[in-house]
Amino acid sequence: MIGLEASSYTSRMVVGSLQLTLHLPLSHSLKAKRQVVGSLTARLRRAFNVAVAEVDQLDSWQLAVIGVSCVSNDRKVADRLLQQVADWVAEDAGGGEAILTRQDIEVISV
Repeated sequence: MIGLEASSYTSRMVVGSLQLTLHLPLSHSLKAKRQVVGSLTARLRRAFNVAVAEVDQLDSWQLAVIGVSCVSNDRKVADRLLQQVADWVAEDAGGGEAILTRQDIEVISV
């Protein structure tokens, strides 16, 4: 940091992460899964201005793990945003083609 000593600087950056596990019962191929996941991740980016990626179970046809992250200067704001994302996915995950089976939120100060 230019011009600031480490001892006089207090970070106010908060990073929030959300891991969503989805079951895709109608998916019978990786191509079908990619269509649902691609649509869902694009809508999340557009609606909530968050970073989104498929992070696990890449070779599973009917299971998807999506990671969502945000950066804020307020812990409550980051937590509330990620909870809104999780609620939205639970209500409309993949236009009804996906079922939210698990969500994990973690917010840390950096």
